[in-house]
Amino acid sequence: MTTLILLRHGRTTANTEGVLAGDSPVPLDEVGVVQAQAAGARLAGLPLRAVVTSPLERCKQTLTLALPGVNPAVEPGFTECGYGDWSGRKLSELSDEPQWRTVQLHPSAVVFPGGEALAAMASRAVTAVRRWNEIVAAENGPDATWLACSHGDVIKAIVADALGLHLDLFQRIHIAPGSLTVIRYTPDRPFLVRLSEDQSPLALPPAGTSSDAPVGGGAV
Repeated sequence: MTTLILLRHGRTTANTEGVLAGDSPVPLDEVGVVQAQAAGARLAGLPLRAVVTSPLERCKQTLTLALPGVNPAVEPGFTECGYGDWSGRKLSELSDEPQWRTVQLHPSAVVFPGGEALAAMASRAVTAVRRWNEIVAAENGPDATWLACSHGDVIKAIVADALGLHLDLFQRIHIAPGSLTVIRYTPDRPFLVRLSEDQSPLALPPAGTSSDAPVGGGAV
């Protein structure tokens, strides 16, 4: 059922300014450029059968730096959550909003004013993953690997789904800018292989479609 590598875009000027970027066209900052290039070094040599990106500029810029010469497919399902009226505002201001605690403790109930429900974001992101899993497997076989560049909350929602976690628990997951997260999908269950990896060279799991987990944890 394929292996998915999720790349979070590099750090942006909005991140450093403490602003919720939303769908604003914010660029990577100097650190974000280095993070994107470092992600590319960790991906070097991996047989990526498809590369997909959020429509937003910070993800496209990250892929241009990480995988120069690759022309990614644009997937709206991987775009940032629609934060509506919260977009462009300081996080320090938003933390005083009454809905902030709901975002922290009960995100499945959140609909951002003038924007999207977090549950709707999670649903369309997971739907996009499943659709691309089918496309990549049909064209390249079940052992194929593909990559999607997206955003922190989107990747957290995809990881939560892979782990069978309720969306209300997804705030327990942290995804660093420029990091790589790996999920191997099998007929019975997904396996979270790497989470927010941003240091060592990326090692993929052994090829295979078995849904069985090794008793005792296995050797790799």
